[in-house]
Amino acid sequence: MLSFYEAAHLRVHGEDILEQALVFTSSHLKSMMPTLSDSFREQVMHALNRSIRTSLPRVETRRIISIYQNYDTRDKVLLEFAKLDFNLLQKVHKKELTSITRWWKDLDFVTKCPFARDRLVESYFWALSVYFEPKYAIARRMLTKVIALATIIDDIYDTYGTYDELRCFTDAIESWNTDSAIDQLPSYMRPCYLAILDVYTEMEEELAKKGETYRLYYAKNELKKLTRAYFDEAKWYHHSDSYVPTFEEYMKVSLVSSGYMMVATNSLVGIEDNLINKNIMDWVTKEPIVVQASSVIARLMDDIAGHEFEQEKGHEPSAVECYMKQNGTSKQEAVLELQKLVSDAWKDVNKQCLCPTEVPMLILVRVLNLARVIDLLYKDGDGFTHSTTQLKDIITSVLVDPIP
Repeated sequence: MLSFYEAAHLRVHGEDILEQALVFTSSHLKSMMPTLSDSFREQVMHALNRSIRTSLPRVETRRIISIYQNYDTRDKVLLEFAKLDFNLLQKVHKKELTSITRWWKDLDFVTKCPFARDRLVESYFWALSVYFEPKYAIARRMLTKVIALATIIDDIYDTYGTYDELRCFTDAIESWNTDSAIDQLPSYMRPCYLAILDVYTEMEEELAKKGETYRLYYAKNELKKLTRAYFDEAKWYHHSDSYVPTFEEYMKVSLVSSGYMMVATNSLVGIEDNLINKNIMDWVTKEPIVVQASSVIARLMDDIAGHEFEQEKGHEPSAVECYMKQNGTSKQEAVLELQKLVSDAWKDVNKQCLCPTEVPMLILVRVLNLARVIDLLYKDGDGFTHSTTQLKDIITSVLVDPIP
């Protein structure tokens, strides 16, 4: 029954039998809970909250090892190798994080931008979730730095900058020129702007070793698109009439401002593999269905989780608010409809991954993992903003505590 339930999560559009199977197995697993052994009941409870399909491989590895070691039929040699493999790779990740942490502390954003979230470890975990294998060390470092800086940029637009300051920052990113832009920025923006230029220069130097500097164009262009979307949202917030866009208008801008199109592109920039070429970079930046679907998952799950918190802080409208106003629904009704859109987006992701005809699975799995990160961060609330909750324990299990 549990296996049938897990299999149903690979359904695509039009698979009505699997749709019914998901409802059937969910219902029966819940009703069987009182009769299950403690260990199996725990597995079922976890699966009902997060299926294998939507789970991150590295997090699941840790969990499944702890389950497998209690089986009477376990293979002791296999179990020992699995633990050794996990712990050795954890040491590699710790070493990487130590190096990136030094870079972050030297930037001193805690002092220079005290209004912004300090999320370096969470950003590294995000990149690690996209690719945990040792061979992706360079790509992981690049992506971590981009995500960490994007978080600072997001908070500048979201919580601190005035309209005129944000316009200057948007123009500065567009020009990508220290000499012409830096003097126009307020002092608190300058460290972030200079850090962005430095990180992308570092990326260029790394890519030059392999003759792959062409990838930098795609990385820069996506960051420019992201800041333009942030500025479009700022226009809504600073509108004198507290403007609430239509749901369609909101989604057009917020799918970009979710950052997932930018992160999907940047996740490929540092990969040292001959499969990554100009055709692949063109593909990802043209926003194929799988990237759009991942962005829908990111935006809607983020908005559902953080709607009330964001409204209390007086931020720009969310998908929940836009849907409620346009359709005259309650918050609960709006959330249910948005959750259906998330479910449909997962079907789009599945379809692309089950039939990888456009690009290799090596590429698609990065986008799949990005969707999985969001499920972990936002299914039970905004775990990225409020990262001292469940996310802290998960990061500790993956990055700090070895398996005994």
